[in-house]
Amino acid sequence: MEIFLGFVKAFAVGGLVCMIAQIFINKTKMTSARILVMFLLLGVFLEFVGAFKFIEEFAGAGITIPITGFGSTIVKGAQEGAKIGLFEAVTYGFRNMAGGLTAAIFFGFLFAIIFKSHSKKA
Repeated sequence: MEIFLGFVKAFAVGGLVCMIAQIFINKTKMTSARILVMFLLLGVFLEFVGAFKFIEEFAGAGITIPITGFGSTIVKGAQEGAKIGLFEAVTYGFRNMAGGLTAAIFFGFLFAIIFKSHSKKA
């Protein structure tokens, strides 16, 4: 039952994040790229002020899988590196996000080979 409750929490919080993004898409003139950056910066801000940890404990993958989790990961690395020095503050942030970026590039390339892309028709 505890596993099921964890799935429900993750689905609810992840769905809320996606619902907010969809409202921005439908009700504003913001592009998808700007909305993604806004959510990335929200993850950065929540991690910086220490609130992301509490949301993550409640929602699990519901908050870490969207782009907000990516922003949090960058800040975690930067904070870890800042304890060593200024250069490490930058490089540790990149080190933490390297796996996610590598996977995104690899699978994007793989799917580009497998599927034929085409423009959306309005």
